[in-house]
Amino acid sequence: MNNDFATSGLAHVWTQGDWVTRSVALVLLAMSLTTWVIILWKALDQRAQRAQAKGVEGFWHSADFAEGLDKLGAPEGNPFRAAALEGREAARHITQPERSTRPQLHDSLDVSDWIERSLRKSVDDFTARAQSGLSVLASVASTAPFVGLFGTVWGIYHALLGIGAAGQVSIDQVAGPIGEALIMTALGLLVAIPAVLGYNALVRGNKGILHQLNRFAHDLHAYFVTGARVSVAGDGKVLPIKKA
Repeated sequence: MNNDFATSGLAHVWTQGDWVTRSVALVLLAMSLTTWVIILWKALDQRAQRAQAKGVEGFWHSADFAEGLDKLGAPEGNPFRAAALEGREAARHITQPERSTRPQLHDSLDVSDWIERSLRKSVDDFTARAQSGLSVLASVASTAPFVGLFGTVWGIYHALLGIGAAGQVSIDQVAGPIGEALIMTALGLLVAIPAVLGYNALVRGNKGILHQLNRFAHDLHAYFVTGARVSVAGDGKVLPIKKA
């Protein structure tokens, strides 16, 4: 019965409401669709990136760099592969003997600083890409309840005008129109709650992937500078894993 009331209320709000009420309903619908599209899109991205992170250990057990890249997976949207390629290009650029003898600003940096800068750029690029769309979820989560509340206030205002014009006031005349107007507040909450939960889940997922990427970038830095990956042994001592 409650579902029937909600359905009939929504239908009445749409058919009897003015252009403001309909605009509010369309805005909430657009917010909801945008929220779910972003959540699904970012969730699929994070799922792929977690799968790519599993190839990191395979990278370090490879015979050479090319084989390691293959174990990291496809290049599309792969932050781990991008970091490895960025580090390799930085190492080649600053150590190649045939590079230009014309002084450049990066000549003041040593190999370690230049590679660290390049790897940090790769990590920052992934961070910016991973955070894209999250500001939209945050905006929807914070504004949707107020958009719904505006629709409710506007609906109640018109309901009271109708009751006043009728000249008679009864509980039936008040409950129906005002109850239908309150549906707009409920719609605002239904839009905001998934946006809040989706935002929190995606931020938590990004932090986990970024932690793995930062650790991989640290190992890449040691690999390109010293020719060894630095690993912490069980007794707390730092041991080098020599380049294959």
